[in-house]
Amino acid sequence: MRVLIAGAGLAGVAAARGFLAAGHEVTVLERAPALRETGCAIMIWHNGTTVLDDLGVRMDGAGQRLDAVEVRSAKGRRVMVMDLERLAAEFGAPVVSLPRRVLLDRLAEGLPEHVYRFGARVTGVHDDGRSVRVRTEDGAEHTGDLLIGADGVNSQVRTALFGPSPAHPTGTATWQGLIKAPFDPGTRALLFLGPQGDFGLNPSGDGTLQWLIDFRLRPADVHERRDRALAALRRRYGSWGSPVPELLEALSADDIELFPHRRHRAPLRWRRGRTVLIGDAAHAMPPTLAQGAGQGLEDVSALLRALAEAEPDQALDLYEQRRRRHATLASALATRAVATGGPRAVLTQSEWAMRGAVAMPAGLGTWMLRRLLRGVSTRLL
Repeated sequence: MRVLIAGAGLAGVAAARGFLAAGHEVTVLERAPALRETGCAIMIWHNGTTVLDDLGVRMDGAGQRLDAVEVRSAKGRRVMVMDLERLAAEFGAPVVSLPRRVLLDRLAEGLPEHVYRFGARVTGVHDDGRSVRVRTEDGAEHTGDLLIGADGVNSQVRTALFGPSPAHPTGTATWQGLIKAPFDPGTRALLFLGPQGDFGLNPSGDGTLQWLIDFRLRPADVHERRDRALAALRRRYGSWGSPVPELLEALSADDIELFPHRRHRAPLRWRRGRTVLIGDAAHAMPPTLAQGAGQGLEDVSALLRALAEAEPDQALDLYEQRRRRHATLASALATRAVATGGPRAVLTQSEWAMRGAVAMPAGLGTWMLRRLLRGVSTRLL
């Protein structure tokens, strides 16, 4: 089968890898002039690393394997510990935090250069139900038996199928960065919860540390100079529990990046004819639960399994049926995950509420995480 893939992000390159391994002819259409190795670090939960293993992705020496997530109050009070090694034993795959560029390189490892068509932004799609013809901005036309739209939150393929559905701001954002840790980052992720937002610290390999702050976005934040923004972050979070102050003091204005969250309305259908959507093109979500990349990998896995079980038309329906509920749940949970102001934040993330949460039974956090992962995963079922 001739497979066209629009987009060479994580989901698109993972799909190329999987379909080539399954014996298909693959062409990846990417609007950028090369693979975009930008971004900070990402966390891949058990469901995502299971798919990476299925795809034969070499993960040795890539990032940091995490053995726990420790949830703390803003003042540093330990509230909950999620035992990732226990879940790794159950699911047969670990949780890894690593730079996005490292994961993209590992996914692309071994793929022949002729697979990629760079500078090829999709401008038109014609699907007659038996084959697909794609026009690109460089004037070329590409024909295939299947088109996979992996072209992200502003997907041209989604627009071609279902009309305009632009992504809109959610009202929240993330300040983030990836730096050489000013202290031993250890092997567990730390998540501080407070009324002003969430502050996460994720060891990401080679002594690096991903830091991120999820918060309610104000219009002025978008245009604020980085040095002023850093000073404001130090004032707002500098009294939080260690090692938050140490991290903030180690940052320079060049170390911080603002990432406003956007989300589009997920289409009721993910396919039409011989064209199908995966990843952010189908179900963009804020990074709050760190499931964006994992859900894209889940899509690739489910699509490959469906096509191995049935003829293309039936397989695309199977894929949509199997994935839609899980990915929609992940998107909804990620959108609602952070209490970033107002009564909800006061009730759920205040020091008083955190003090009460300490009384929760040991193991409850691990149980909750297990339930969440099974709820958003097709691969772990």
